[in-house]
Amino acid sequence: MESPSPNPSSPPLKLLSVVIPARDEEGCIASTVEHLHLELRLQNIPHEIVVVDDGSTDTTWKILSALKTEIPVLNPCQNPPPHGFGRAVIWGLDHSSGDAVVIMMADESDDSRDVVKYWKLLGEGYDCVFGSRFVAGGGVIDYPRVKLLLNRLANLFIRILFRIKLNDTTNAFKTYRREVIDGCRPLISPHFNLTVELPLKAIVRGFSWTTMPITWRNRRAGKPKLKIKEMGSRYLFICLYVWLEKYFSRGDYRRKL
Repeated sequence: MESPSPNPSSPPLKLLSVVIPARDEEGCIASTVEHLHLELRLQNIPHEIVVVDDGSTDTTWKILSALKTEIPVLNPCQNPPPHGFGRAVIWGLDHSSGDAVVIMMADESDDSRDVVKYWKLLGEGYDCVFGSRFVAGGGVIDYPRVKLLLNRLANLFIRILFRIKLNDTTNAFKTYRREVIDGCRPLISPHFNLTVELPLKAIVRGFSWTTMPITWRNRRAGKPKLKIKEMGSRYLFICLYVWLEKYFSRGDYRRKL
């Protein structure tokens, strides 16, 4: 499946919302927000940073509350139970106001400079921009070998199932115009499988997209939240859910041009 071409007549973007789910990230959340805000401010990109505290039991919320006084564009919020990565992202999407949205990790594994590139590509008229760590110009640093193997197998499965060239669907770090987010609802993934649901729905429902190389670095503080053993069946479920929509919904959910 090829992406539709970008629309040069798409309305100009006015505000970028960066949605960051965070759970027990006291060791890195301040630097993540500070570095992101600095980069976007230097590039004169109007922005807000929506950090969703997903039931942290450490001092994450205290740090965010204090940081708000220093960074006015920071919008910290807490999503109510039940918690989960997907639920936190959806809460952030619902409580953000930008006409463009980037979903970013709290552990500073994603590069703030790539957020700037996302914004510029969206400005060219694309509905979505998907970063890939596994194309020329992209890269990973300190990626655990077992996770890397499972990642490549999962993405190969998705490429074959949906017949798409995108080779890093499972990565959360992507950007969308607001109409894409609204056009992909209802979002039903409560956990990390939301990282697959959003891009696959956007593709299946006919939104334009492109890819660009991004870099990823393993966290230097805190513990990873993704539990591979728990996510296999959930990823499979959401892939099959969207695949059934693609081939059996007769275009009922497809974007109307």
